[in-house]
Amino acid sequence: MATGASILGNNRRLAYLFLLPALLVMGLVVIYPFAYNLVISFSNMSLSHFYDWKLKGFSNYLLVLQERNFWYYFGKTVLWTVLNLLFHVSIGVFLALILNKDIRGKSVYRTLLILPWAVPQYITALSWRGMFNAEYGAVNLILQNLAGFQLPWLSSEWGAFTACLITNIWLGFPFMMIVALGGLQSIPDELYEAAEIDGASAWQKFKNITAPMLKPVMVPAITLGVIWTFNNFNVVWLVSNGGEPSETTHILVSWVYRAAFFYYRMGYAAAFSMIIFIILFVFGWRFIKRTGATENVYG
Repeated sequence: MATGASILGNNRRLAYLFLLPALLVMGLVVIYPFAYNLVISFSNMSLSHFYDWKLKGFSNYLLVLQERNFWYYFGKTVLWTVLNLLFHVSIGVFLALILNKDIRGKSVYRTLLILPWAVPQYITALSWRGMFNAEYGAVNLILQNLAGFQLPWLSSEWGAFTACLITNIWLGFPFMMIVALGGLQSIPDELYEAAEIDGASAWQKFKNITAPMLKPVMVPAITLGVIWTFNNFNVVWLVSNGGEPSETTHILVSWVYRAAFFYYRMGYAAAFSMIIFIILFVFGWRFIKRTGATENVYG
Protein backbone atom coordinates (compact mmCIF):
# COMPACT_ATOMS: atom_id res chain seq x y z
CA MET A 1 0.00 0.00 0.00
CA ALA A 2 1.33 3.37 -0.98
CA THR A 3 2.19 5.73 1.84
CA GLY A 4 0.90 9.28 2.13
CA ALA A 5 4.35 10.68 1.30
CA SER A 6 4.63 8.66 -1.90
CA ILE A 7 1.13 9.69 -3.01
CA LEU A 8 1.98 13.32 -2.35
CA GLY A 9 5.20 12.96 -4.33
CA ASN A 10 3.36 11.37 -7.27
CA ASN A 11 0.77 14.19 -7.24
CA ARG A 12 3.52 16.80 -7.29
CA ARG A 13 5.26 15.13 -10.23
CA LEU A 14 1.93 14.94 -12.07
CA ALA A 15 1.28 18.63 -11.37
CA TYR A 16 4.73 19.58 -12.72
CA LEU A 17 4.05 17.44 -15.80
CA PHE A 18 0.84 19.33 -16.49
CA LEU A 19 2.67 22.63 -15.99
CA LEU A 20 5.50 21.70 -18.36
CA PRO A 21 3.82 22.79 -21.65
CA ALA A 22 2.91 26.19 -20.18
CA LEU A 23 6.44 26.61 -18.77
CA LEU A 24 7.94 25.76 -22.17
CA VAL A 25 5.74 28.30 -23.93
CA MET A 26 6.56 30.96 -21.31
CA GLY A 27 10.24 30.21 -21.74
CA LEU A 28 10.07 30.54 -25.53
CA VAL A 29 7.91 33.66 -25.81
CA VAL A 30 8.83 35.57 -22.62
CA ILE A 31 11.98 34.45 -20.82
CA TYR A 32 14.22 33.78 -23.85
CA PRO A 33 13.34 37.06 -25.71
CA PHE A 34 13.81 39.02 -22.48
CA ALA A 35 17.21 37.42 -21.81
CA TYR A 36 18.29 37.92 -25.44
CA ASN A 37 17.23 41.57 -25.33
CA LEU A 38 19.16 42.03 -22.09
CA VAL A 39 22.32 40.59 -23.65
CA ILE A 40 22.22 42.64 -26.85
CA SER A 41 21.55 45.80 -24.82
CA PHE A 42 25.23 45.54 -23.79
CA SER A 43 26.40 45.00 -27.37
CA ASN A 44 27.21 47.01 -30.49
CA MET A 45 24.58 45.19 -32.54
CA SER A 46 23.47 47.30 -35.52
CA LEU A 47 23.05 47.03 -39.28
CA SER A 48 26.84 47.00 -39.74
CA HIS A 49 27.38 44.52 -36.88
CA PHE A 50 24.35 42.30 -37.22
CA TYR A 51 26.18 38.94 -37.08
CA ASP A 52 29.54 39.91 -35.61
CA TRP A 53 28.29 41.99 -32.67
CA LYS A 54 30.32 42.11 -29.48
CA LEU A 55 29.62 43.09 -25.90
CA LYS A 56 30.73 46.60 -25.03
CA GLY A 57 29.40 47.24 -21.52
CA PHE A 58 27.03 50.02 -20.46
CA SER A 59 27.79 52.39 -23.33
CA ASN A 60 24.31 51.99 -24.85
CA TYR A 61 22.65 52.82 -21.54
CA LEU A 62 24.83 55.90 -21.10
CA LEU A 63 24.09 56.96 -24.67
CA VAL A 64 20.34 56.66 -24.12
CA LEU A 65 20.42 58.70 -20.92
CA GLN A 66 22.61 61.38 -22.49
CA GLU A 67 20.43 61.88 -25.57
CA ARG A 68 17.92 64.70 -25.70
CA ASN A 69 15.40 62.42 -27.43
CA PHE A 70 15.12 60.20 -24.37
CA TRP A 71 14.20 63.01 -21.98
CA TYR A 72 11.95 64.72 -24.52
CA TYR A 73 9.99 61.56 -25.25
CA PHE A 74 10.06 60.56 -21.59
CA GLY A 75 8.35 63.82 -20.61
CA LYS A 76 5.79 63.38 -23.37
CA THR A 77 5.20 59.75 -22.32
CA VAL A 78 4.60 60.75 -18.70
CA LEU A 79 2.14 63.44 -19.84
CA TRP A 80 0.48 60.92 -22.18
CA THR A 81 0.13 58.35 -19.38
CA VAL A 82 -1.14 60.76 -16.72
CA LEU A 83 -3.78 62.34 -18.97
CA ASN A 84 -4.99 58.99 -20.25
CA LEU A 85 -5.29 57.45 -16.78
CA LEU A 86 -7.00 60.55 -15.44
CA PHE A 87 -9.75 60.28 -18.05
CA HIS A 88 -9.86 56.47 -18.03
CA VAL A 89 -10.43 56.27 -14.29
CA SER A 90 -12.74 59.28 -13.93
CA ILE A 91 -14.96 58.34 -16.89
CA GLY A 92 -14.88 54.64 -16.01
CA VAL A 93 -15.85 55.13 -12.36
CA PHE A 94 -18.51 57.72 -13.27
CA LEU A 95 -20.16 55.36 -15.78
CA ALA A 96 -19.87 52.43 -13.35
CA LEU A 97 -21.70 54.43 -10.67
CA ILE A 98 -24.51 55.12 -13.15
CA LEU A 99 -24.72 51.51 -14.36
CA ASN A 100 -24.76 50.24 -10.79
CA LYS A 101 -28.10 51.96 -10.23
CA ASP A 102 -31.48 50.53 -11.19
CA ILE A 103 -31.99 52.05 -14.63
CA ARG A 104 -33.89 50.78 -17.63
CA GLY A 105 -31.84 49.20 -20.41
CA LYS A 106 -28.79 48.68 -18.17
CA SER A 107 -27.60 45.63 -20.15
CA VAL A 108 -27.89 47.53 -23.44
CA TYR A 109 -25.88 50.49 -22.14
CA ARG A 110 -23.27 48.16 -20.69
CA THR A 111 -22.87 46.38 -24.04
CA LEU A 112 -22.59 49.64 -25.99
CA LEU A 113 -20.09 51.15 -23.57
CA ILE A 114 -17.79 48.13 -23.68
CA LEU A 115 -17.63 48.10 -27.50
CA PRO A 116 -14.62 50.48 -27.77
CA TRP A 117 -12.57 48.02 -25.71
CA ALA A 118 -13.89 44.96 -27.56
CA VAL A 119 -13.04 46.20 -31.06
CA PRO A 120 -9.42 45.43 -32.11
CA GLN A 121 -7.18 48.35 -31.26
CA TYR A 122 -5.65 48.82 -34.70
CA ILE A 123 -9.09 49.06 -36.32
CA THR A 124 -10.14 51.77 -33.87
CA ALA A 125 -6.85 53.64 -34.32
CA LEU A 126 -7.11 53.67 -38.11
CA SER A 127 -10.77 54.70 -37.92
CA TRP A 128 -9.97 57.65 -35.67
CA ARG A 129 -7.06 58.60 -37.91
CA GLY A 130 -9.50 58.84 -40.81
CA MET A 131 -11.91 60.91 -38.72
CA PHE A 132 -9.10 63.36 -37.86
CA ASN A 133 -8.17 63.85 -41.52
CA ALA A 134 -8.00 67.58 -42.31
CA GLU A 135 -9.87 67.36 -45.65
CA TYR A 136 -12.60 64.75 -45.25
CA GLY A 137 -12.46 63.74 -41.57
CA ALA A 138 -15.68 63.71 -39.58
CA VAL A 139 -14.18 65.65 -36.65
CA ASN A 140 -13.30 68.72 -38.71
CA LEU A 141 -16.59 68.55 -40.60
CA ILE A 142 -18.46 68.64 -37.28
CA LEU A 143 -16.30 71.50 -36.00
CA GLN A 144 -16.87 73.45 -39.22
CA ASN A 145 -20.63 73.01 -39.04
CA LEU A 146 -20.96 73.74 -35.32
CA ALA A 147 -18.22 76.29 -34.62
CA GLY A 148 -17.12 77.52 -38.04
CA PHE A 149 -13.46 76.48 -37.81
CA GLN A 150 -11.19 73.48 -38.33
CA LEU A 151 -8.08 72.25 -36.53
CA PRO A 152 -4.82 70.84 -37.99
CA TRP A 153 -5.11 67.60 -36.06
CA LEU A 154 -2.47 65.48 -37.78
CA SER A 155 -0.24 68.20 -39.24
CA SER A 156 0.91 69.79 -35.97
CA GLU A 157 2.78 68.32 -33.02
CA TRP A 158 0.21 68.90 -30.30
CA GLY A 159 -2.71 68.41 -32.68
CA ALA A 160 -1.48 64.90 -33.47
CA PHE A 161 -0.74 64.27 -29.79
CA THR A 162 -4.29 65.35 -28.87
CA ALA A 163 -5.72 63.12 -31.61
CA CYS A 164 -3.82 60.14 -30.19
CA LEU A 165 -4.97 61.07 -26.70
CA ILE A 166 -8.65 61.24 -27.67
CA THR A 167 -8.37 57.88 -29.45
CA ASN A 168 -6.76 56.17 -26.48
CA ILE A 169 -9.27 57.64 -24.02
CA TRP A 170 -12.02 56.18 -26.19
CA LEU A 171 -10.27 52.81 -26.10
CA GLY A 172 -9.37 52.73 -22.42
CA PHE A 173 -12.31 53.87 -20.30
CA PRO A 174 -14.42 50.67 -20.76
CA PHE A 175 -11.80 48.56 -18.95
CA MET A 176 -11.86 50.83 -15.90
CA MET A 177 -15.64 50.92 -16.06
CA ILE A 178 -15.93 47.13 -15.94
CA VAL A 179 -13.41 46.84 -13.10
CA ALA A 180 -15.15 49.57 -11.09
CA LEU A 181 -18.57 48.06 -11.76
CA GLY A 182 -17.39 44.70 -10.44
CA GLY A 183 -16.03 46.41 -7.34
CA LEU A 184 -19.25 48.35 -6.77
CA GLN A 185 -21.37 45.22 -6.99
CA SER A 186 -19.28 43.60 -4.23
CA ILE A 187 -19.98 46.42 -1.73
CA PRO A 188 -22.70 45.37 0.76
CA ASP A 189 -25.89 47.44 0.56
CA GLU A 190 -26.04 47.47 4.36
CA LEU A 191 -23.18 49.97 4.45
CA TYR A 192 -25.11 52.49 2.39
CA GLU A 193 -28.29 51.87 4.38
CA ALA A 194 -26.42 52.56 7.62
CA ALA A 195 -24.92 55.73 6.10
CA GLU A 196 -28.38 56.94 5.08
CA ILE A 197 -29.65 56.39 8.61
CA ASP A 198 -26.75 58.52 9.87
CA GLY A 199 -27.74 61.25 7.41
CA ALA A 200 -24.68 60.97 5.15
CA SER A 201 -24.74 62.88 1.87
CA ALA A 202 -23.99 61.30 -1.51
CA TRP A 203 -20.45 62.71 -1.44
CA GLN A 204 -19.85 61.40 2.10
CA LYS A 205 -21.03 57.94 1.07
CA PHE A 206 -18.71 57.99 -1.92
CA LYS A 207 -15.75 59.28 0.11
CA ASN A 208 -16.16 57.00 3.14
CA ILE A 209 -17.64 53.84 1.60
CA THR A 210 -17.34 53.65 -2.18
CA ALA A 211 -13.79 54.93 -2.65
CA PRO A 212 -12.17 52.83 0.13
CA MET A 213 -14.03 49.70 -0.97
CA LEU A 214 -13.02 50.25 -4.61
CA LYS A 215 -9.36 50.75 -3.74
CA PRO A 216 -8.36 47.01 -3.69
CA VAL A 217 -9.69 46.51 -7.23
CA MET A 218 -8.85 49.88 -8.74
CA VAL A 219 -5.19 50.10 -7.67
CA PRO A 220 -4.12 46.94 -9.58
CA ALA A 221 -6.26 48.08 -12.52
CA ILE A 222 -4.60 51.51 -12.50
CA THR A 223 -1.18 49.85 -12.30
CA LEU A 224 -2.00 47.74 -15.34
CA GLY A 225 -3.42 50.82 -17.06
CA VAL A 226 -0.20 52.75 -16.50
CA ILE A 227 1.88 49.91 -17.94
CA TRP A 228 -0.40 49.43 -20.94
CA THR A 229 -0.67 53.17 -21.64
CA PHE A 230 3.06 53.82 -21.15
CA ASN A 231 3.72 51.08 -23.72
CA ASN A 232 0.80 51.79 -26.04
CA PHE A 233 2.56 51.56 -29.38
CA ASN A 234 -0.43 50.90 -31.65
CA VAL A 235 -2.44 54.07 -31.06
CA VAL A 236 0.46 56.51 -31.25
CA TRP A 237 2.01 54.84 -34.29
CA LEU A 238 -1.17 54.35 -36.31
CA VAL A 239 -2.97 57.61 -35.55
CA SER A 240 0.12 59.80 -36.04
CA ASN A 241 1.37 57.74 -39.02
CA GLY A 242 4.65 56.74 -37.40
CA GLY A 243 5.30 59.80 -35.23
CA GLU A 244 4.44 62.50 -37.77
CA PRO A 245 4.83 65.37 -38.15
CA SER A 246 8.64 65.33 -38.15
CA GLU A 247 9.11 62.67 -35.44
CA THR A 248 7.41 64.85 -32.80
CA THR A 249 4.45 62.62 -31.94
CA HIS A 250 6.41 59.82 -30.34
CA ILE A 251 6.35 58.28 -26.92
CA LEU A 252 9.24 56.15 -25.67
CA VAL A 253 8.02 52.83 -27.04
CA SER A 254 7.30 54.13 -30.54
CA TRP A 255 10.72 55.81 -30.67
CA VAL A 256 12.35 52.50 -29.65
CA TYR A 257 10.55 50.79 -32.55
CA ARG A 258 11.80 53.40 -35.01
CA ALA A 259 15.34 53.20 -33.64
CA ALA A 260 15.37 49.41 -33.99
CA PHE A 261 13.57 48.82 -37.29
CA PHE A 262 14.13 52.07 -39.21
CA TYR A 263 17.63 53.07 -38.05
CA TYR A 264 18.75 49.49 -37.18
CA ARG A 265 20.34 50.54 -33.87
CA MET A 266 19.60 47.19 -32.23
CA GLY A 267 21.87 47.48 -29.21
CA TYR A 268 20.74 51.04 -28.54
CA ALA A 269 17.06 50.09 -28.87
CA ALA A 270 17.53 47.08 -26.57
CA ALA A 271 19.09 49.28 -23.89
CA PHE A 272 16.30 51.81 -24.38
CA SER A 273 13.66 49.12 -23.89
CA MET A 274 15.39 47.81 -20.75
CA ILE A 275 15.30 51.32 -19.27
CA ILE A 276 11.56 51.45 -20.01
CA PHE A 277 11.17 48.08 -18.27
CA ILE A 278 13.06 49.30 -15.19
CA ILE A 279 10.96 52.47 -15.02
CA LEU A 280 7.70 50.52 -15.16
CA PHE A 281 8.90 47.80 -12.77
CA VAL A 282 9.95 50.32 -10.13
CA PHE A 283 6.74 52.31 -10.58
CA GLY A 284 4.48 49.25 -10.31
CA TRP A 285 6.26 47.91 -7.24
CA ARG A 286 6.35 51.26 -5.43
CA PHE A 287 2.78 52.20 -6.38
CA ILE A 288 1.24 48.98 -5.10
CA LYS A 289 3.39 49.05 -1.97
CA ARG A 290 2.55 52.67 -1.10
CA THR A 291 -1.18 52.28 -1.73
CA GLY A 292 -1.32 49.03 0.25
CA ALA A 293 -3.81 47.53 -2.20
CA THR A 294 -2.53 43.98 -1.66
CA GLU A 295 -2.04 44.10 2.10
CA ASN A 296 -5.20 42.05 2.70
CA VAL A 297 -4.05 39.49 0.14
CA TYR A 298 -0.57 38.90 1.50
CA GLY A 299 -1.42 39.45 5.17
